[in-house]
Amino acid sequence: MSIQGKVPVSILTGFLGSGKTTLLNRILSGNHGKRIAVIENEFGAINIDHGLVINADEEVFEMSNGCLCCTVRGDLIRVLGNLIKRRDKFDYVLVETTGLADPGPVAQTFFMDDDIRREFVLDGIVTLVDAGHIDKQLGNSKEAEEQVAFADVILLNKTDLLSAADLDLLEGRIKGMNKMARVYRSRHADIPVERVLDLRAFDLDETLSRRPTFLEPEYPFEWSGIYELAAGTYTLSLGEGPDPSMSLVVLPADKTDEPGMFDLAERCVRLYAQDAEAVLDGEALGTETHLRLQLQEDGRKSFSLLLDSPARLALFAQHTAEEFDLRLLTEDGHAVPCQERLWVAQHEHDAEVTSVSIEMPGDADDTLMNSWLGTLLREQGEDIFRMKGFISIAGEPRRIVFQGVHMLFDAQADRPWGSEERKNQLVFIGRNLDEQAMRRGFEACLV
Repeated sequence: MSIQGKVPVSILTGFLGSGKTTLLNRILSGNHGKRIAVIENEFGAINIDHGLVINADEEVFEMSNGCLCCTVRGDLIRVLGNLIKRRDKFDYVLVETTGLADPGPVAQTFFMDDDIRREFVLDGIVTLVDAGHIDKQLGNSKEAEEQVAFADVILLNKTDLLSAADLDLLEGRIKGMNKMARVYRSRHADIPVERVLDLRAFDLDETLSRRPTFLEPEYPFEWSGIYELAAGTYTLSLGEGPDPSMSLVVLPADKTDEPGMFDLAERCVRLYAQDAEAVLDGEALGTETHLRLQLQEDGRKSFSLLLDSPARLALFAQHTAEEFDLRLLTEDGHAVPCQERLWVAQHEHDAEVTSVSIEMPGDADDTLMNSWLGTLLREQGEDIFRMKGFISIAGEPRRIVFQGVHMLFDAQADRPWGSEERKNQLVFIGRNLDEQAMRRGFEACLV
């Protein structure tokens, strides 16, 4: 594939704590002559990674929090579309995914969207592997397996954690999972930039041979219904369902054959990437909007839809209609969709994996902080995949940056606080995390 005139894009992936941010910083500070725009995704309510990326300024763009598998294409299209408008500011793009992401949907974006395909070309997928923890991660996480399987380059990082013999065994296992990828070893993600950039390595035909469903998109909605409606007033009614809220897209349905349905679905992907409109009870719904419907405590809420003329409308819902008893009511009954479709995602989320984000002002006592973290890691280290953040220690003029994986923990003094507000931002990602207990534990460290 020729990339002449197109901006090359590399996807940087790897499980939590594998060293993606370290590699990203090495690339951004390297002497390679490239102007690089960075797009990053964060799993957690507090964006820590932006603060960990050096020389960020205006070259780092954030994608919204949430399931990267479901929503990434819409977010990525939005961010890349904005980048196109400032094409003279960069000549390379790095997309850093959250450690819990399957890189497949990210890569799909560069083949399925016409506007993106005209301007950008996927250069390659670089996967970092934490040598000390990958064996356990491969056994417990489908995402870790996908990250290895999709890679064009695999960086076997933190090699100081294993003996030479164990490294050889591990590298053999990884090559058994992905025979096509180039494998390099590193400590602290120290690798020549030319081994991870300008790869021209991503081969769509080869990827399709390994995963025939690669170009079959995943969507952030599960059900759609097409309605042929006369002019008049309708009521959208939802009953009790699995969530206290429901995302819903309403838009005109011009064509409802197979290609037309996929065109509608792609329009919905873009709408889902935008902020949902808050809709109050009794407010009229628009005919091309993304709504986040907050349901009442009794599980039922109604919304009006006013049509001045006959229309064919499509409803795309986050969950199936049956789960919420979703109905479009008329004055004398309810409208029946003339066409329905289920859009079942091909992936399953690990319901046990959660993030705990703590943000508090003030200074922490160094001794109390070390004691709390030590106890937390002894008792829950196996369940904590990743931790990272900034801490304000009493009497210390510099902010303390900490990162950790399972029971491994590292903290270093960073830049001075200066005139910036001193505050603490901590993110923990793992299983079986007790957010309230963790908040109380940290709060007890403040002076």
